[in-house]
Amino acid sequence: MDAMTTLGPQDDAQTAYFSVRDIHAYYGESYIVQGVSFDINEGDIVALLGRNGAGKTSTLRTLARAADPELKGGEILLGDVKVHQLRDFQASAHGIQFVQEDRRIIPGLTVEENLVLAQIAKPIGWPIEKIYEHFPRLAERRKQEGVTLSGGEQQMLAVARALARDIKLLLLDEPYEGLAPVIVQEIEKIVRQIKDLGITTIIVEQNAVAALELADRALILDMGQIVYDGTARSVMENAELRNQYLAI
Repeated sequence: MDAMTTLGPQDDAQTAYFSVRDIHAYYGESYIVQGVSFDINEGDIVALLGRNGAGKTSTLRTLARAADPELKGGEILLGDVKVHQLRDFQASAHGIQFVQEDRRIIPGLTVEENLVLAQIAKPIGWPIEKIYEHFPRLAERRKQEGVTLSGGEQQMLAVARALARDIKLLLLDEPYEGLAPVIVQEIEKIVRQIKDLGITTIIVEQNAVAALELADRALILDMGQIVYDGTARSVMENAELRNQYLAI
């Protein structure tokens, strides 16, 4: 199996919606993200895959400009915005919304208060009533404290809170973690609705098959480096690739 497979269209940096150029990131002295580069077209869903410890979440956190890992080289561009020069709250203000694995629901606040709080800082995204149209279960529970929701409902709230902000790129870290299969299907439905609205999404997910069924494209990481860049369908059809890098 060749170390890297690429597709032509997203290699054109002039037309890419989101471009990552040779980024390097560290946790202290640990070199975690090792020269990652890729382009994403607007409206695509991209599955960022790999075995445990491959660097998936670290890459996502770097793209979101989280406090760690520390970016020590490379460029991250959303249109003409130099995301690599920003902090996390600035990246969010420019439309990069990061839904972390632990969901970060604020204790003591209702569902609606969590959404209202997300819109305190401008620019804002979807009006809350529009969010409720797409998340009717949240509408039913708008007065319930967010941390008392089920795991699936908390995941819905975390995604809805991202949509309440100005959104150009959605980063999802392990959205199916700990959820029953029927709830996973609901989250998948929501992500497909987001795609239909033209919102670009990168999804990190241990359930590689579920992520690939959802995605247009796949990036596979191994030891902090991209070893595959191609269509999601190609990964599903390539047993050797899946066995080598995904163990599926």
